Amino acid sequence: MESVIQVQPKDNYKLELWFDNGEHRLFDMSPYLNKGVFIKLKDRSLFDQAYVGLGTVCWPGELDVAPETLYDRSIALG
Repeated sequence: MESVIQVQPKDNYKLELWFDNGEHRLFDMSPYLNKGVFIKLKDRSLFDQAYVGLGTVCWPGELDVAPETLYDRSIALG
């Protein structure tokens, strides 16, 4: 399973991601912002606090997305 090693929040609730296999990908978080705990991430100041923890993307308040979701549902860049 690929692990996230770097994340950069982008406009339109997208996450620019770098994985430990060398891939650089873009994940669109917007479809998740009306579901469960992810509603909190509509607050752009919270969304922009994304960080890497335990190989995936996390936010304060114990929010995270499974790394396999980030990888499987993102598009390759470059």
